[in-house]
Amino acid sequence: MRLKTKYHIFWLALLLFCLLHAGRPASLYAEKLDRLKRLVGKRDAVLVADSQGNILFSENSDKKLIPASTLKILTSLAAMHYLGPDFRFVTEFYTDSDSNLKIKGYGDPLLISEVVAEISETLGTRLETYNDLVLDHSYFDPIIIPGVTTTLNPYDAPNGALCANFNTVYFKRRKGGYVSAEPQTPLLPFAVKKIKKLGLRRGRVIFSREEDEITLYAGHLFRYFLEKEGVKSHGTVRLGTVRKDIDTLLFRYVSKYPIEAVISKLLKHSNNFIANQTFVVSGIKSDSPPGTLEKGVRAVSAYMRNALNLNDIRIAEGSGISRENRISAKNMYRLLQEFEPYHGLMRHEGREFYKTGSLSGVKTRAGYIEDGKGGLYRFVVMINTPGKSTSRIMSRMLNALR
Repeated sequence: MRLKTKYHIFWLALLLFCLLHAGRPASLYAEKLDRLKRLVGKRDAVLVADSQGNILFSENSDKKLIPASTLKILTSLAAMHYLGPDFRFVTEFYTDSDSNLKIKGYGDPLLISEVVAEISETLGTRLETYNDLVLDHSYFDPIIIPGVTTTLNPYDAPNGALCANFNTVYFKRRKGGYVSAEPQTPLLPFAVKKIKKLGLRRGRVIFSREEDEITLYAGHLFRYFLEKEGVKSHGTVRLGTVRKDIDTLLFRYVSKYPIEAVISKLLKHSNNFIANQTFVVSGIKSDSPPGTLEKGVRAVSAYMRNALNLNDIRIAEGSGISRENRISAKNMYRLLQEFEPYHGLMRHEGREFYKTGSLSGVKTRAGYIEDGKGGLYRFVVMINTPGKSTSRIMSRMLNALR
């Protein structure tokens, strides 16, 4: 036999060997994962795939179920698509002919006490006194999120164009009255008034959209930190509008958090407020201001349809708090494929990068598992059966994928 022929036979044999053995691990994993079937009810779904996209296990993967907070993966993808990697939230500060200080909000979800203090320090170098503090929240129309109730839980905090501290204040009661439970955040008289009205002793108070509480709280917080910088007010805190044609821009604050950092906080803390702030701003970027929930829904739906070729997902808002949201495990898997380059933004424990979701009677989990070879398994677990959790399925899945 000629040398050339032997060479071809050798490489053909090697190729066949590799093909046969490449398929073996997947089949072995599939066999182990098949034991998950008895844990998946009629109202549940599970899908597992390897790093090459081979489906190792699938049960009810076409069934549209409630995703709860795993929907934030879609919201994050849409935000990066519409806002772009260089996007940063801004907040603008103006003065007018009546020596009023005006603040115009653009939906920054991370205007926390430390940031307000930093901005006030900068303003203190440019301003000595002002009359009224005028707050412009016109960048958003009033936003009502389906699924949000009037509880005092942070996940029910409302959304708006100019908000601070996620529209919440953490407090406790001591002899002599109420005090802040967070050293960086003062307990303002504005907050104490609401605490007393609700008859609370400790915990969190959530500001509402009623009587523009969320915007006014942000204004009172700015006034407090401005006073600490020696900038005195001779007027009140009130709502109004910026007139860019006649008002003078004093300072334009650009957030230190790029969009990926915002999304990381959104996913790791499962923050509903951040999710729907970015959801509404994505709608503005796709359309025009003012921001509305409907524009956000249209923008995210168009992104799914045009960029991901997905049509069978029902979106009501961006955080997953609404039970009107519906998605199949197969479509969630498609989102995981798209999100994989950003998987490091998720919560990370052991071999797993993941996002969980929880509503009454609903437990979900989606993400990635390191395969030990530089690749990632992708998994979706959607439990819509009341009383069940994802823990047993995840435990067996992780053991099977060793």
